[in-house]
Amino acid sequence: MAATTSPLTPEQLEGWQRDGVLLVRSAEFLPEETRNALIGAVKEVQDWPDTPGKWQRYYEKHRDTAQPILQRIERIFPYHQLLRDTFSGGVVEQMVSQLFGEKAVLFKEKINFKLPGSAGFEPHQDHAAKWDRYGHTLHITCLLCVDDATPDNGCLEVVRGRHKEGLLCNMHEALPEELCNSLTWEPLLMKSGDIAFFDSFVPHRSAANKTDAARRVLYVTYNRAAEGDAYASYYGDKMREFPQDCEREEG
Repeated sequence: MAATTSPLTPEQLEGWQRDGVLLVRSAEFLPEETRNALIGAVKEVQDWPDTPGKWQRYYEKHRDTAQPILQRIERIFPYHQLLRDTFSGGVVEQMVSQLFGEKAVLFKEKINFKLPGSAGFEPHQDHAAKWDRYGHTLHITCLLCVDDATPDNGCLEVVRGRHKEGLLCNMHEALPEELCNSLTWEPLLMKSGDIAFFDSFVPHRSAANKTDAARRVLYVTYNRAAEGDAYASYYGDKMREFPQDCEREEG
């Protein structure tokens, strides 16, 4: 599949409709040189300093020591041309447009670093988040795997096929424990450079990182262009309602 014109195959699109999840191995995505550049870009962003009013750095407490460790960085693309050009208007957006069946537009992006000692993420569906305020009916997220993802370092786990049932929980809530116990969870075992797509009704979760190395993933989320470009509105709301650590007032 050539990187510049490579539409997803009919088999991939059929799998997407069935599962709500699609894994694309690195050799199918972009030339090795470009993939390496993207992975290097994510590692570069990790070293950006806390800076009010620009990219947004958030921290969590180490699972054992309670010391602050970097959890994620958001609002990256305005400050990084390679990442922006690849995922906003580039080949990935073309793939997402195929998955939507119509033109896609960027909604948000973040890097989850999953450093040693980091916690996991509880089972949820993205549609249950407050993104409904922007009038979007569906989102599709692409993830770029920077480090090999395994159960030991807290890889993403998904439930295929249940996206067809819509929202399985109340808005703005996690999935109920009883339901989670009845679902068939599949770990997405990915190599560095692989990408995957999942829609906003797919149940997903990830466990804590129990290794001594990071498990970094770039997540890029899109909506249907016909439902509006809400990128600026989303981050305006996010920066006001949930400011990054260095912009929060004490107490």
